[in-house]
Amino acid sequence: SPSPLSETVEPWRGGAGHWVKVFSFLDLGACWERLGKRMAALEQGTYNFSTDGFHAAATSANLCLATGVRGGVDWMRKLAFRYRRVKEIYTTYKNNVGGLLGPAKREAWLQLRAEIEALTDSWLTLALKALTLIHSRSNCVNILVTTTQLIPALAKVLLYGLGVVFPIENIYSATKIGKESCFERVIQRFGRKVVYVVVGDGVEEEQGSKKHNMPFWRISSHSDLMALHHALDLEYL
Repeated sequence: SPSPLSETVEPWRGGAGHWVKVFSFLDLGACWERLGKRMAALEQGTYNFSTDGFHAAATSANLCLATGVRGGVDWMRKLAFRYRRVKEIYTTYKNNVGGLLGPAKREAWLQLRAEIEALTDSWLTLALKALTLIHSRSNCVNILVTTTQLIPALAKVLLYGLGVVFPIENIYSATKIGKESCFERVIQRFGRKVVYVVVGDGVEEEQGSKKHNMPFWRISSHSDLMALHHALDLEYL
């Protein structure tokens, strides 16, 4: 259950408005968790996002407010259509975020990525090596638990080129419920007969890992990342 390695450095701020628009951040951020199980029951078809009523939520403290009864069938159906659109965008562009940004922003993004790598002594590259090794195993998965709200977290994952190692269904936002509760949801999903290894640098994930008897691998420096990759490469983990 890799911790949010992408939070080590801030993402490209120049395109923030673009990401908010594309991912409907204000509309979906607080309601994502309950949507996945509803998707199979939805009918396919066209959907008009500009008239579904969620735009009123952008100026409201209640980020999920829309026309219809909150939690009702119509309300959940509208929200689920937005969930499906976010998932579609993420899945389509997880290997090619430049195609989503367009040529000009793509070049700016690549330049900034290179500058970040230089300033952080290739921190992202080291992290990605370990994550890629885990992802290559047929019996292992990467799970991201982050305190960032979900929609910005998805944007960060794509911008950092991590979409290929983090399927969207394996990204959990702890903004509302905390990391420990996210760990519990992961256990409910995958069961207790699997081995979980928590990788991170914070007190909250360390405490959560101890509560659930999960090994904790602390990441505080480049040497910690290299040691993690070495342990994975030798199949100690």
